Amino acid sequence: MSTRVYVPTTLDRLAAYVEAGRVPAADERLVAPGDDEEAEYDALMAAADDAALLLDGPGRRVVLVAEVADTDGDLPRKRWVSVHADTEDDPDPEADLAWFATQEIPDLLDGRSGR
Repeated sequence: MSTRVYVPTTLDRLAAYVEAGRVPAADERLVAPGDDEEAEYDALMAAADDAALLLDGPGRRVVLVAEVADTDGDLPRKRWVSVHADTEDDPDPEADLAWFATQEIPDLLDGRSGR
């Protein structure tokens, strides 16, 4: 059974994860217990709050989502399922994040105005 994990990050860190092809095991992550949509949303928003703490000033909250069997190990790129981020025009810390497919990560990184 796979478990969904939420990694709070920034655009610059996401770029480093892409280059490495993985999220290191040591990086923070939140786990959504079970297959409950409400628990998943709560984990996503908690990760978004943590992502805001990683910013050195204005920027976009970013959360990388992966599905893995082992929540303690590295998160290889092939297990990433989506990215959620503030839109460039609405970095409101209370707003929901926009959803991006993993195929859209390069486009998201190309527009790295809010790191």
